[in-house]
Amino acid sequence: MTNSKTTPQSVHVIGAGLAGSEAAWQLASAGIPVILHEMRPLRGTEAHQTDQCAELVCSNSLRSDDAMNNAVGLLHEEMRRAQSLILQAADRHKLPAGGALAVDREAFAATVTTTLQQHPLITFQREEITGLPPTEWDSVIVATGPLTSPALSQAVLELTGEASLSFFDAIAPIVHRDSIDMEKAWFQSRYDKEGAGGTGAGGDGADYINCPLDKQPYNDFVEALLTGEKTDFKEWEQSTPYFEGCLPIEVMAARGPQTLRFGPMKPVGLFDPHAQRRPYAVVQLRQDNALGTLYNIVGFQTKLKHAEQVRVFRMIPGLENAEFARLGGLHRNTFLNSPKLLDPHLRLKARPGLRFAGQVTGVEGYVESAAIGLLAGRFAAAERLGRDLVTPPETTALGALLRHITVNADAKTFQPMNVNFGLFPEIAAPDGLNKAQLREWKSGRKPRLSKRALSDLQGWLAA
Repeated sequence: MTNSKTTPQSVHVIGAGLAGSEAAWQLASAGIPVILHEMRPLRGTEAHQTDQCAELVCSNSLRSDDAMNNAVGLLHEEMRRAQSLILQAADRHKLPAGGALAVDREAFAATVTTTLQQHPLITFQREEITGLPPTEWDSVIVATGPLTSPALSQAVLELTGEASLSFFDAIAPIVHRDSIDMEKAWFQSRYDKEGAGGTGAGGDGADYINCPLDKQPYNDFVEALLTGEKTDFKEWEQSTPYFEGCLPIEVMAARGPQTLRFGPMKPVGLFDPHAQRRPYAVVQLRQDNALGTLYNIVGFQTKLKHAEQVRVFRMIPGLENAEFARLGGLHRNTFLNSPKLLDPHLRLKARPGLRFAGQVTGVEGYVESAAIGLLAGRFAAAERLGRDLVTPPETTALGALLRHITVNADAKTFQPMNVNFGLFPEIAAPDGLNKAQLREWKSGRKPRLSKRALSDLQGWLAA
């Protein structure tokens, strides 16, 4: 039991997903007691399969780990420097994935769960919060994610008077590695790029399994996607839009016969060693567990019915006898109109004792969700300790993402957003450059923004 005269009062965190886990860790690391509420396994969701903290329900990839040329890679590095639990666990359990940071999802979640359970300032309560928290909980972080329970969602809507926004998120299937025909498929990373996990199963940095399609098989595959039987939506789901960053494969295919060849099935940077040429189209599979026994089909989120998935995906050369560890699925996500409802410190304007974190705030992606959890935890800790609430500079990935969802985005058209360099303030080019010099200046834009971000981050962390 803590002594209220010497120890700050507890902060309640609702939800032990990526954002809630990170928020709880940041609070406890600052010396603030945390009560972490998680409804699983008492109540499940449409997507989760375990009661582990920070369970990855879609891909096992945290995307690019390139801190100089990719905004999400920069966000990784900023979170590492902010002592993120999610990044610590990801680095500990990373898998070969080209330039991406992919993890063994089970080992990753187990590490996050054990770390939180063993922290002396964190108390777990396995229970569902079915409405707004009681008023005596004066500091609460709601990190219930895109699958917030209906009762809590409705309570928030009644408090704010704002209709929720929703979108569909699809899950990609996972294949058993030993059921892939490697006489047709091959290991290679795009442009032979070696990633964070070192060398892949191919032994030389070739981290993806590639399945090639010629023109006619590709056209047949697209036709099968379009005509395959899809999951029916309930009446209340009919008007829910998709999120552009996680479209089902068949929705992309419906936009035009060549759409997939310029999206998840693009062949550039790959060479088929069996046919000795670049393929017309390629399906890539990425390692999904540390043992290398499971591979997920990259970009193949789907709403096809399960029997149709087996039939259609076995049309892919190399997957004719594929055995599936998990088939794809579809679930509805819900998020707040954050620019209208939240202040710059993630507090609900209608009730400042409530903070929100994670995907429910309108960020998209594992890393972005955890990043908002990190910020919510730090803001709540500073508030408990009587310190000024200082937001990270907008020139950092953390600050750019936070400012987008709370200030910069248009509330009328707000949609989920991944971190990207378009959210960062630009660095003006020096005066007097000719056209050639200006082109050279522009070519170094991303590294320049990243270097500024990491420099500015240090000042915020020190403060």
